[in-house]
Amino acid sequence: MSEHWTLDDIPWERFDRSKVDPELLKAVKAASLVEGNAAEYVGYLRRVFEGDAKTIALFERWGDEEVQHGKALGRWAQLVDPSFDFDAALTAFKQGYHPEHFDTGVARRGSRRGEMISRCVVETGTSSYYSAMKDSAQEPVLKEIATHIAADEYQHYRLFYETLQRQAEAPLPLWKRIYVALGRASEAEDDELGYAFYCGNTPPGEIGKTPYDRKAAIRDYRRPIAMYRKHHVKKAAQMIALAVGTDPKGWFARFASWLVWSYMSRQTRSAA
Repeated sequence: MSEHWTLDDIPWERFDRSKVDPELLKAVKAASLVEGNAAEYVGYLRRVFEGDAKTIALFERWGDEEVQHGKALGRWAQLVDPSFDFDAALTAFKQGYHPEHFDTGVARRGSRRGEMISRCVVETGTSSYYSAMKDSAQEPVLKEIATHIAADEYQHYRLFYETLQRQAEAPLPLWKRIYVALGRASEAEDDELGYAFYCGNTPPGEIGKTPYDRKAAIRDYRRPIAMYRKHHVKKAAQMIALAVGTDPKGWFARFASWLVWSYMSRQTRSAA
């Protein structure tokens, strides 16, 4: 990986409060916590890839970049809302969200190959998310941050895809690869995003006192879904198709793109 950008590269002086989207601010607060929690995932992958020092070093570099994403998003959110305490919110999120597989050292997807397909799905989602944010954000500092993060997330996808190709394990059958990808995509409904939204948008002193409603939190997190355009979804479908070993321009990619775009369109109309 080439030399990475730093927080000093962000033009903070260009911040324009009049161009902030309040709903996007809420989503950014949540995203800052998910990104900032990357060390937990690095620890998990370090155990799954025990003995592969070269790959672990790449994962640690990935984790450092993800944590930086969290800091950049958190700093922007604090510019908009000085009452937002990124460090306190991140601490609360880490305390409340800690899946069992973080500690087991056993690949949750059954193999290193399965784990890398899963990570490709995650990086596809984040790459498309920040690409959509970059294209839709009106506030110039957030646009700059999203531009940097979107580029990083695409490189992170490449890291996991190349790691997948290097594995000595026998290739998984196609049905298993698709099963892993779809399973990971469906976990967007789990507590990671929902609890991050809750911690990011609840005053620190109220976390644990104000009830956590997962369905409501995920619904609110999705409100900026209108920032997506069809080409964002098409690119994401092609990336997932490649990760599962099918033609990026074949039936699986076309079907996935149509399905996700139809779902997003319904959600946008419903929110309107």
